[in-house]
Amino acid sequence: MTASTVKLSMTPEEAAACGMVIALHAEAAPDRPAILSPLGDRTYADLNARSNQLVRALRSAGLKEGDAVALLCANRPEFVEACIAVSRCGMRLTPINWHLTAEEIGYIVENCEAKSFIADARFAEKAAEASAMSPHLVQKLAVAGEIKGFTSYDDALDAEPAHNIEDPTAGTQMLYTSGTTGHPKGVYRKAAPPVSPLLVKLRETAAFDPTKDVALSTGPLYHAAPLALNLNFPLMSGVGVVLMDKWDAEETLKLVAQYKVTHTHVVPTMLHRILSLPDDVRNSYDVSSLRWVLHGAAPCPVHVKEDTIKWLGNVVYEYYAATEGGGIFVESEEWLTKRGTVGRALEGVTVEVQDDAGVEIPAGEIGTIYFKAPETGRFEYFKAPEKTDGAYRGNYYTMGDMGYVDEDGFLFLTGRSAEVIISGGVNIYPAEVDQELLRHPAVADVATIGVPNEEWGEEVKSVIQLEEGVEASQATKDDLLTFAAEHLPGYKRPRSIDFADDLPRLPTGKIVRRQVREPYWEGHGKSI
Repeated sequence: MTASTVKLSMTPEEAAACGMVIALHAEAAPDRPAILSPLGDRTYADLNARSNQLVRALRSAGLKEGDAVALLCANRPEFVEACIAVSRCGMRLTPINWHLTAEEIGYIVENCEAKSFIADARFAEKAAEASAMSPHLVQKLAVAGEIKGFTSYDDALDAEPAHNIEDPTAGTQMLYTSGTTGHPKGVYRKAAPPVSPLLVKLRETAAFDPTKDVALSTGPLYHAAPLALNLNFPLMSGVGVVLMDKWDAEETLKLVAQYKVTHTHVVPTMLHRILSLPDDVRNSYDVSSLRWVLHGAAPCPVHVKEDTIKWLGNVVYEYYAATEGGGIFVESEEWLTKRGTVGRALEGVTVEVQDDAGVEIPAGEIGTIYFKAPETGRFEYFKAPEKTDGAYRGNYYTMGDMGYVDEDGFLFLTGRSAEVIISGGVNIYPAEVDQELLRHPAVADVATIGVPNEEWGEEVKSVIQLEEGVEASQATKDDLLTFAAEHLPGYKRPRSIDFADDLPRLPTGKIVRRQVREPYWEGHGKSI
């Protein structure tokens, strides 16, 4: 497949506004790798041509500007083609978490009002069941195989011309939040928000060089952070992206060494597991090419970040934001002076820590973190006004996280409001307990929760996933409890420890504490 021979008579800014940046890169460097993956590669010319074909295939099925496209697909080139196509034809794309059940997927396909459903044959059974739940669908395309009731994605594209479309119009994305209760919520904006201060800062620190840089995408692309920061950000800058089909600690190091990866985005769990590899394994890979390692999505234990900076140098950057918005950032050098912070609000971002009455509280006191919404591009939860109202207080919105701001304006996270343990009227923040226990060499991962206690209401329990080869014995429990007693104040110490072979988590790496907690509260009156 070749790039279009039709030249674009537009500036880079105009191309960005209507989703045609890939077309500009295809003209400038058609043979430059855009996507490298176990499931297929694409040059910029290939990606541009296939995206044009998909636009025309969507239109041939009757879709028009403003219509919705649902995407259920693994980390493969077709996922990227769908993103690029929708970005240039004025439609709205909803990528879907393929870990969900068929019923949950069907709910999203129906709720987002999709008219086209593009699905990976890897998830054929779920896709077929989900598609039957939506009467809006006029097109169903199967990627990389057959799905009952779907037509071939490749055949649909091959029937269409590959040259640049003549009438590009900016499309949008509507992602669904990875909520742990109820149905997922679509984060919808009627108008595009202004360029965020966070994006400006990311561009400044990433300092992409398309002629030699390579990015590594570590997470599932249906999630906001991997999609925006692991894929779109480097790709739109002319930098090729290596896609991981499934994350693995050693495989990450192997790919960095193989492709001389310069940029990547990770979550704290990934850093912890890479650092837990045997020294001879970790040191056998040359990762000196890395010069921008961005992390977010969950609080990072202090010792994990310290060890990462010692290993890689001052190339570690952290942000605090979500699908809904945000704009907190910190570089390695600054973090080392404020260990544990997620950073300070960037210029143009207003953050407040508020109490239950909505009053801003003094520095050092823990409350709920709120951001001031931009004047344009305010988000809402799609077809869920009551949930939108619950997220906002006037012009401020929250993602439900709790924390405090110190006297210098640095933000520290303590957990989520729904996770706080209240024992004898005292608030205990699980993330603080987890952080200390993760220092123990026997601990691979941990979820601290509150369990019933007749006298105190709740007491602290830590559910621990042990490192491979460590025996789940009473002696190990005693050792861990002793360790906790040495590193935590009395009211924060776990009163008991249980072991788990694995801990339930979202694909972003966040542990789903609600699922860990539920079995302990069966038969009790407390609402989880």
